[in-house]
Amino acid sequence: MANDATDTAQEFLIKRIYIKDFSFEAPEGADTFTNPWHPEVSIDIDVTEEKLVEDVYEVVLTLTVTANNAGATAFMIEILQGGIFTCKGFTDEYLHRVLHTVCPNILFPYAREAIDGMVLKASFPSLMIEPVNFDVIYDNNIGQEEDAS
Repeated sequence: MANDATDTAQEFLIKRIYIKDFSFEAPEGADTFTNPWHPEVSIDIDVTEEKLVEDVYEVVLTLTVTANNAGATAFMIEILQGGIFTCKGFTDEYLHRVLHTVCPNILFPYAREAIDGMVLKASFPSLMIEPVNFDVIYDNNIGQEEDAS
């Protein structure tokens, strides 16, 4: 009986959180600062995962932020915030959900802080990105996949 309990025990561990890639571009340069600051900000989000070894996965949260102001791109930022996670004892379906919801929820604050820090260093006003509900995004994506089938 003890072996059965051990075989079905679930384990979730954060092994490492890191920035995999990070880029910033202000294509208009100094011209950006000659206009009043009323930006339109868009954020694209993507989550990918890769199995590294048995029960260990790399999850990468990609945030692409574009700020347009006065008809021009003020800045673009892309961050690939990575994490390595141990996920053991989950069914395949639940594992997929954990990798695309729980892991990005852990990575998001790190990416958000890095983006805000870069924006401030580039002499723009602070950009506090709103929290993201990865469960809703996941459920919407699963629903779209089922509708396409």
